[in-house]
Amino acid sequence: MRFLIGAALIATGLAAAGAAQAQTTIDRRVDRLEQEMRAVQRKVFPDGAGKYFQPQITPQQQPQTQPGSPAAGPLVNLESRVTALESQISTLTGQVEQSQYKVRQLEDAFNAYKKATDAKLAALQGGGPAAGGGTAAGGGTAAGDDDYTPPPGVHGNGVLKAPDGEQGDKAATAHPTASNARAQRVAAVERPDTGDPAEDAYIYGYRLWDAKLYPEAEKQLKSVVAKYPDSRRASFAQNLLGRAYLDEGKPSLASIAFYDNYKKMPNGERAPDSLFYLAKALIQLKKPSDACQVYDELTDVYGNKISASMKAGIAEGRDTANCK
Repeated sequence: MRFLIGAALIATGLAAAGAAQAQTTIDRRVDRLEQEMRAVQRKVFPDGAGKYFQPQITPQQQPQTQPGSPAAGPLVNLESRVTALESQISTLTGQVEQSQYKVRQLEDAFNAYKKATDAKLAALQGGGPAAGGGTAAGGGTAAGDDDYTPPPGVHGNGVLKAPDGEQGDKAATAHPTASNARAQRVAAVERPDTGDPAEDAYIYGYRLWDAKLYPEAEKQLKSVVAKYPDSRRASFAQNLLGRAYLDEGKPSLASIAFYDNYKKMPNGERAPDSLFYLAKALIQLKKPSDACQVYDELTDVYGNKISASMKAGIAEGRDTANCK
């Protein structure tokens, strides 16, 4: 009888030790899962601040035990739930890593596009040929506004030069018909006088552009950006400068002007318009894939600011460029 009681006590002790060991193992696994969950939350929400959401993956509901059927032990149920949680944590971690990889790919692609565009800008501004050709489509050269030579006898602003001896007389009469006609067209453009120098300078450049006096308009608009960089009209002038180049048949110079407006004044009122017209210039330059990237950038950055008409223009442009 004593032997049986001793054996029972030994069996009870072994069962209790096994249960304690199983509980300790599960506790360690739960601790490790909590650490992994916090690590995943730090990846998804790096700024913390309690920005956590309820998980979309929840443990499967355990079937209700029918009366009379044997019930599994609590340790067995807990272990199965911990195993399911481990599998879900592993899946979530993999999804986070895939998302981070895709983000890195997008950043690399954008940086490569930006680097290539900056190289083209540096080549054009330095007087060298840009990648993809040294002349602009439509017969225009890749030189800037400063290379524009006004007709003989006319200043860059369209005012006739004062005679300077015999040489001045010859210059004023070299091409009298063309010079006088051009000077008269420029002189017919009214200069505004509102008391705001930046506003007056931009409006005058706009009127030159509207009169299709593109070289004079380009010079005037460049001066607005240079003299009044902190004015709201600087964004207007830089965008209109690109449009003047585009209307003149110089999409290469237009793309530079539009890109500069977006790069240097992204918060300007005409930054979205510059991206829109930049895509048009790229389509004229036979670069539809670049135009598609610009349309994507425009939609991502200024999607809530663009008008309905611009959205329709974006859809039409994407169709022209065969964007996917």
